[in-house]
Amino acid sequence: MTEGNFVDYVKMHVSSGNGGKGSVHLHREKYITKGGPDGGDGGRGGHIILRGNSNLWTLLHLKFKKHFKAGHGEHGSKGRSSGADGEDIYVEVPLGTVIRDSETDEIILEITDDKEERIIVEGGMGGRGNWHFKSSTNQTPRYAQPGIPLEERDITLELKVLADVGLVGFPNAGKSTLLSVVTSAKPKIADYEFTTLKPNLGIVKYRDFQTFVMADIPGIIEGAAEGKGLGHYFLRHIERNSILLFLIPADADDIKKQYDILLDELRRYNPEMLDKERIIAISKSDMLDDELKAEMKIELDNDLPIPYLFISSVAQKGITELKDILWKLLND
Repeated sequence: MTEGNFVDYVKMHVSSGNGGKGSVHLHREKYITKGGPDGGDGGRGGHIILRGNSNLWTLLHLKFKKHFKAGHGEHGSKGRSSGADGEDIYVEVPLGTVIRDSETDEIILEITDDKEERIIVEGGMGGRGNWHFKSSTNQTPRYAQPGIPLEERDITLELKVLADVGLVGFPNAGKSTLLSVVTSAKPKIADYEFTTLKPNLGIVKYRDFQTFVMADIPGIIEGAAEGKGLGHYFLRHIERNSILLFLIPADADDIKKQYDILLDELRRYNPEMLDKERIIAISKSDMLDDELKAEMKIELDNDLPIPYLFISSVAQKGITELKDILWKLLND
């Protein structure tokens, strides 16, 4: 998936259908001059229904369609015939989509399961025909219920990427390079900060045809939790990752300090992120000789509170060990 095709934020207007009117009709037939009321009920207005689709990874298909309108219910007719229900409109969304009310910014619902269906606006109920209102004191009611009017609202769809492993790191830490090595994804790679502006997803192939999904999240800077840089735009994508893989380059001035800053940004954005499994990969380690790596290990063993390993995406070193660790964490 190219970066330009990744759309994770869409606004739209949705409108259900009106309920049909109940019928006011008195039964008339040869030899039956006063057959009584037989007006049928109006049909239900159509719903707007959101449906989860595991084959979708983006909201791109909704980018240029901003209005969805369901069908109106048909009116009732004679012979107690009910009107047809209005056509329901189904909107397919990727798993991990959060739906908010555009006016209040309140979360209405979330779609997390394949084929999960949730009504976002309900169609109006059809009115009851006059045969419902006959009684011993009113045997020929000449009134029926109107249908209930439609509902409409403005909603915002936000996609939070559903991935098993999320790559977390500062800009230019080597996240996109790692993703391109362990998956078939082709993210944009260049030697400058913020090469990645939108999340990239890739499927990591493991032993015995097993797979898991890895997401390359745009680089974090200090203050991201307050919206600096790309801020909340990408931090929300980390919320649904099972494992956070912190990528810190071997040439960083202070590996422990970088890890602490990254962790603090996640904590300030959402403290629940600290409950996720975490592991550190020290990237670009092909720049280190064995002696320097041994010295760094002594220091890191004392400083880092979570497991770590040295990797090099370019030299393909430590990649198999990294896959083994991630697979074990995912299945524990």
